[in-house]
Amino acid sequence: MHRRVAIVTDSTACLPDQLAEKLGVTVAQIQVRIGDWVDDEARVPLPKLVDALRDRLDVATAPPDPGAFFWAYSDAAAAGVEAIVSLHVSTGLSKTAEAARDAATQVKVPVHVVDTRTCGMSLGYAVVAAATAAAAGADVQRVLSHAQRSFHRSTELIYVDTLEFLRRGGRIGAAAALLGSALAVKPLLTLADGRITPLDRALGSERALRKLVDLAVRRAGTGQVDIAVEHFDAPERAQSVLDQLRAKLPDVRRFLLTRVSPAIGAHIGPGALGVTVSPV
Repeated sequence: MHRRVAIVTDSTACLPDQLAEKLGVTVAQIQVRIGDWVDDEARVPLPKLVDALRDRLDVATAPPDPGAFFWAYSDAAAAGVEAIVSLHVSTGLSKTAEAARDAATQVKVPVHVVDTRTCGMSLGYAVVAAATAAAAGADVQRVLSHAQRSFHRSTELIYVDTLEFLRRGGRIGAAAALLGSALAVKPLLTLADGRITPLDRALGSERALRKLVDLAVRRAGTGQVDIAVEHFDAPERAQSVLDQLRAKLPDVRRFLLTRVSPAIGAHIGPGALGVTVSPV
């Protein structure tokens, strides 16, 4: 069936490459800077970024190059779509949606740029919902409805070993209240109104991760949900959390284990992970 609507997102959606390709989603790459070196985050070697963070080098992120959105929209227009839905990370965390809107004014096909007020797989599952509807031939309003229903109902639960990286990047928000906690106290965070906010805390990483699992299980409830576990340089920790969730939530429609994008990792730091709960 001919797609009437094209889907574009940014790399903070954390979609595995194969899934994005299967869904026909175009992913614009957030840029990462380490010192004077800048590149699309897809080309940032994980060890290089982790070492830079641990060595306290100057690390920053920036929206995709403006041309990335222009060419993504132009290619979609050339393919004959009626409209484009462009879903992006919260403007409370990045100016990516602003860059997308600037590019949208330069193409003739209508572009609906959406600030999802979230990131990670809460954004990713909204992209999946939109792309699935588009692949079935839905019009732009129905595609938007599927995306909005997804990201409005999703929950992003975040564990970090330390708040230091969020503080360095200026994304700490209300979680700054936890900065004075003892090193052994591990924070649990969430996204509220598009910004990172404190959710809970626990003494030690093991207790914090158990609490994270319990929070995810309670958020999932008894309805059908999709679950994603995202990590930054913590594959064993993420696998353990996923295994616990599988045992406690046997009726989940879809489980996904993925690495967060380097741009997110630059702000949450090595060892961090997130759990996305997305009601179907």
